[in-house]
Amino acid sequence: MKPYDVEVAVAAGRDETWEAVTQPAVLHQWFGWDYDGLDAEIRQIFVDQAALLAPERMGWADGSYLEVSGDDERSTVRVIRDGAGPAGPDRYDAIEEGWRAFLIQLRFLFERRPVGRRRTLYLTGETTGRQALALAEGAEWQRFGPRVAWTVDGAGLLVVVAGRLPLDDRDAGRMEVTVSTYGLDDVAFESLREEWTKRWAPAAERAEVITAADAAPDN
Repeated sequence: MKPYDVEVAVAAGRDETWEAVTQPAVLHQWFGWDYDGLDAEIRQIFVDQAALLAPERMGWADGSYLEVSGDDERSTVRVIRDGAGPAGPDRYDAIEEGWRAFLIQLRFLFERRPVGRRRTLYLTGETTGRQALALAEGAEWQRFGPRVAWTVDGAGLLVVVAGRLPLDDRDAGRMEVTVSTYGLDDVAFESLREEWTKRWAPAAERAEVITAADAAPDN
């Protein structure tokens, strides 16, 4: 297995951050993306399969672990998997890149403190990183490794792009875009879904836009 070490600093104290990575109700506000099985997935990963290794550290059967450190004002979340397999940015690992995308979403939750229930748009398809980053026109993108980038668009929505290939690669590959919204009613959310579908459909082959009413995507 590929080793990795992914971390983010968040604008919350150690105790509040630990709650965010262990309590399903808070996990639903940042982890993954909406689909009808998300609650069950969160419980499986963070409750049923996670083992408490030390105060504010949990681990899993593959040898990976998550730890929270810091003080009463700020903290760091770090996810580590030790291993003897090939490392480096050239080798894609779905779990590693998933953590990169999700920890950005946790960071956003604490920095912006959005109000209301989180609902996401999850866009999948085959395209280039350049085309995926053009979805949020005029946005200032920040990178988190070669395959993940994020921005907050003009409407205040967090947009995270994650690619199977590095985002600077000229070839098309599978891209996943998560748009996080908070507190939208059904009418506003459906309007947003229509808007992003119109952007995504011409930009990607086999384009899909998935919400909680849809089945889990086939990865």
